[in-house]
Amino acid sequence: MKLTISLQVTLDGVAQANGGNNEEMDPGFTRGGWARAFGDKDAAQYILDTWRRPDAFLLGRRTFGLFETYWGTRSNDGGFGEAISSKPKYVVSNTLTNPAWEHTTVISGDVAAEIRELTAQPAGELLVVGSAALARWLLENELVDELNLVLFPVIVGEGERLFPQNGLDFGLHLEDSVVFGTGIVALTYRVGGRPVYA
Repeated sequence: MKLTISLQVTLDGVAQANGGNNEEMDPGFTRGGWARAFGDKDAAQYILDTWRRPDAFLLGRRTFGLFETYWGTRSNDGGFGEAISSKPKYVVSNTLTNPAWEHTTVISGDVAAEIRELTAQPAGELLVVGSAALARWLLENELVDELNLVLFPVIVGEGERLFPQNGLDFGLHLEDSVVFGTGIVALTYRVGGRPVYA
């Protein structure tokens, strides 16, 4: 099973609070909502199609809590709630024990081993969305097969970035790219080996 990270990011790599400010989730961060101003229907459809594609989702604990509250109700949400609620969800947490959201399994303890066991299945896709800290951890543990970055043409200037200041290096192979009318660019990379340096 392929493990894909799909995140919305700014040009300067911020992957935090794309939909709006949330003092509980992002204390002190006031530049949230940077994705909403674009109102790009084609880009939104691309993201929804990405959410409809996988066999299962992998989420961090904080993202799971936010998504459960927002998407778990499956009210008039444009299809995102149905896409994620109807699929198995694996949440990485040492504190969550009895999740109420349907089709949810908690991963704790030796997380890397459990994820390797999931991805050892012969086919399918395990998709990480909205979980920047988990995405960084997965990259650092070399568990990622594909990166799908939806890049917004904005520089936020502060906030939690997807890639750390110091970390492992990766060679990437461009698999697909889509440019939307508002300047949003979707880039899909296969993660493979180390870069070649001069």
